Amino acid sequence: MNNNVYHNKRVLITGHTGFKGSWIALWLKRLGASVYGYSLAPPTLPSNYTLSNVRDVLKGETIGDIRDRRLMREVVNSFCPDVIFHLAAQPLVRASYDLPYDTFEVNVLGTASVLDAVRESRRPCAVICITTDKCYENCEQVWGYRECDAMGGYDPYSASKGAAEILVASYRRSFFSPFEFNKHGVQLATVRAGNVIGGGDWACDRIVTDMVKALAGGDPVSVRNPHAIRPWQHVLEPLSGYLRLGAAMLEKPDVKWSCAWNFGPVSGTEISVGELADAFVKAWGSGSWEDQSATNQLHEASILRLNIDKAVSQLCWQPRWNCSEMVDRTAKWYKGVLCEGLDARNACENDIQEYGDALV
Repeated sequence: MNNNVYHNKRVLITGHTGFKGSWIALWLKRLGASVYGYSLAPPTLPSNYTLSNVRDVLKGETIGDIRDRRLMREVVNSFCPDVIFHLAAQPLVRASYDLPYDTFEVNVLGTASVLDAVRESRRPCAVICITTDKCYENCEQVWGYRECDAMGGYDPYSASKGAAEILVASYRRSFFSPFEFNKHGVQLATVRAGNVIGGGDWACDRIVTDMVKALAGGDPVSVRNPHAIRPWQHVLEPLSGYLRLGAAMLEKPDVKWSCAWNFGPVSGTEISVGELADAFVKAWGSGSWEDQSATNQLHEASILRLNIDKAVSQLCWQPRWNCSEMVDRTAKWYKGVLCEGLDARNACENDIQEYGDALV
């Protein structure tokens, strides 16, 4: 695959002030893309967007709500993106219990706002909508979910992402049929990643964020679901998959790209929350964690795995960093930035460089 495929391409990122959005903006800039951001203001204080001065790598940005259809249309029509990475969302399971209506509105109608702007622009474009591994109807099965498995969701967040997947499929069938690509020029895919960790995430109720805050303050880490198994990944792993898919769409437009894709760890390498906590404390060099599981907690799935055979075989994508590397690099990022005065932008760019710019 041509590693310069993003050079001078116009790339729109929704949610560029968020955790994943800030990282992919920095990576796309390294690949020579002209990047425009559309998002609310940074959702946390601090934020990787601010600490890494992501604004400096952008051609421009609009601070706005993706539910604002007029503003969304204006941005798409004025910037004329070659590629859109739609990451803007309400991304937290536990917050969705407090804000169910907002979660559904942002994650479902917000996605419709983006796709409708593309539909009305009548311009060729590659659109990659980021959802989640939690979009599947979780049956607590021990094998990984495949892209063809049923959508579902117990909590409002998971259900909203399952609904977003159905919405995207409807737009693809109704307006952007892969079999009529020559008429509309739009390729539309969804991507489903595992639980991501990495430097710069300060969202509430995320295990690594909680651990960093506790360990930096010399306190024990409270872990609410130590036995839950998740497909953990460093943030650069799924981002490399998103970028590879987008590159394939740009380089060799084909109906086969317009579908759903899973990006997760190698099967059999998933670990529990408790094992992640053990590894992070060890990588940090001090501290401990406590089991705070209780019977009256909000529902969260016990087992979640992804099958990545499709991405491996059709995109020639595969994960690069194992669990140990993932945890060590994340701990090093936070400790360097918080305790040793390391510049956050440099920390991100070092990780991107070491992960490798080549989309292989």
